[in-house]
Amino acid sequence: MAGERADPKILLVEGVDDEHVVKRLCEHHNYGEEFGILDKKGFPNLVPAISPESKVPGRVALGILLDANDNPSGRWDAVTYQLRVAGYTPPARMASNGTIISGTDARPRVGIWLMPDNGTKGQLEDFIQELIPGCDPVLPLAAAYVAKITGNARKFTNRKAQRAKIHAWLAARKEPRKMGQAILAGDLDANAQPAKHFVDWLRRLFG
Repeated sequence: MAGERADPKILLVEGVDDEHVVKRLCEHHNYGEEFGILDKKGFPNLVPAISPESKVPGRVALGILLDANDNPSGRWDAVTYQLRVAGYTPPARMASNGTIISGTDARPRVGIWLMPDNGTKGQLEDFIQELIPGCDPVLPLAAAYVAKITGNARKFTNRKAQRAKIHAWLAARKEPRKMGQAILAGDLDANAQPAKHFVDWLRRLFG
């Protein structure tokens, strides 16, 4: 699914972790290479790319995947502003199952997904936590470990504490893996409802 800018169907993502998770979920659910993935290397680069990416000749579908972080409505407003600049009329509110905006002969169909669930604060790692089996005994230990890192030893912000917790959990697997690899290895439950809802959004957007 290595994406190039000229792909008729493209998913814009904030980083390489997003790209790998999307690829591995699609592999698990036998969803073939229907679209390319373009890593924009951060929110500040992704947002201004929306309008020009929607105008690429031959483009039929454009997906936008980004973290809600602490401000879901602000992220939504930033994305929809760019879409209005491009000539779209986006809905006032994001859909809980992923937003899809119909295209025209002149403009591609557009999809928007804010991690983790199109409404609450959070990021990719919050989505990944929902794929950890509920009976897993290590996650509470990983959370306690991260919580005990304070003062000068704490090299991450409060906003990144969830990321630290998930990566601490990943490091405690039989073979430490990245998030995408953990999906293929079965450490994460790719059949959990959040994963199914996300892949369903991809199918509805890209066909």
